[in-house]
Amino acid sequence: MSLKILNFFGDRGLRIVRGEAQYVWDSQGRKYVDFHTGHGAAFLGHRNPYVVREVTEQLNSIMTLTPNFLSPVLEDALSSLSRVAPEGFTYVALLNSGSEAVELALKVSVRYSGRVSFTAFRGAFHGRTLGALSITWRRAFREPFKELLISSSFAPYNDASGLDSAITEETAAVFLEPVQGEGGVVPAVPEFARAVARRASEVGALLVVDEVQSGFGRTGCRWGFERLGLKPDIVVAGKALGGGFPVSAVFLREEVAQALRLGDHGSTFGGNPLALAAVKGAVNAFIEDSVPFKAREAGRVLKEMLEDSLRNIRAVREVRGAGLMIGISLRFRASRVVNCLQSRGVLALSAGPTVLRFLPPYMIGEGDAEYVSEATGKCVRECYG
Repeated sequence: MSLKILNFFGDRGLRIVRGEAQYVWDSQGRKYVDFHTGHGAAFLGHRNPYVVREVTEQLNSIMTLTPNFLSPVLEDALSSLSRVAPEGFTYVALLNSGSEAVELALKVSVRYSGRVSFTAFRGAFHGRTLGALSITWRRAFREPFKELLISSSFAPYNDASGLDSAITEETAAVFLEPVQGEGGVVPAVPEFARAVARRASEVGALLVVDEVQSGFGRTGCRWGFERLGLKPDIVVAGKALGGGFPVSAVFLREEVAQALRLGDHGSTFGGNPLALAAVKGAVNAFIEDSVPFKAREAGRVLKEMLEDSLRNIRAVREVRGAGLMIGISLRFRASRVVNCLQSRGVLALSAGPTVLRFLPPYMIGEGDAEYVSEATGKCVRECYG
């Protein structure tokens, strides 16, 4: 008997055999515009040449080594990361996924503050491991495991009125997404974000910014929090950081990093040579191909075309987002449009029950934007009618 995959996301009914830049092909030879990109991981496109080159070269050298051994690829990756790291950060820990990065940020916050309670926001998504799940809002994710979760509270997102009661002297850290992804693709309002930072500072809580989906150029700037005027204590990143290769990072200010002790955390594959090579290639692509600028411009064009295509459709509440992180709020279940778009050669995903989410690669052109916008308009009319 052959094994079956335990699929937590559901079967899309496609057998994908190849990907290149913003496109993938199925086993029947059909081409799709990929606005799903593995939940945003392939923001730099499928088989980005900068990433492929570095990983291929590293395969010919060594592929298994932990960061407590020095190596040329470790030195190169740290040098590359220094070119794009958030300003004021002197330490980085390299792991394998966004959830792992959040777990480390939780542990660092406890070590630094001596407190064990956390604050996040309604609509937040920080991962599905137990610590990350504790600060994830959606009840369907949390409820089956509620007895295992750590102490947390949730304040309204983009509403500063509840911050004083939600962030107290018992709070170890506040976790904030510059743009909520799973929560509906909702950008943080700058005034709200700054109020969060002020309140955290007042009570001595750390400010942790979760950039796993919004970071590394997707919103049109290097890091999503930069447009909000924040100075976080910890930044977690992932997905696009490795050009689609599994890798995540936790950036730490020096005084925060000093709270950690040997043995406080560890990962067999965190910072492995292939991941380091992927990071080096991803940073090269980021800088040499002006990724944030191209994402900003492509996002502007795509949003304008979507708004035009969806104008006067009662089923559409709003088109929103930042850069190439775009959500379309609907008056019915977004999964119906996701399926319709797939039948028309467009891969997308939802963000909660009623928001259609687009996470395309930065290199999409006007032709891609026009095709997807027209297909979206047709699908929304078809599915709502």
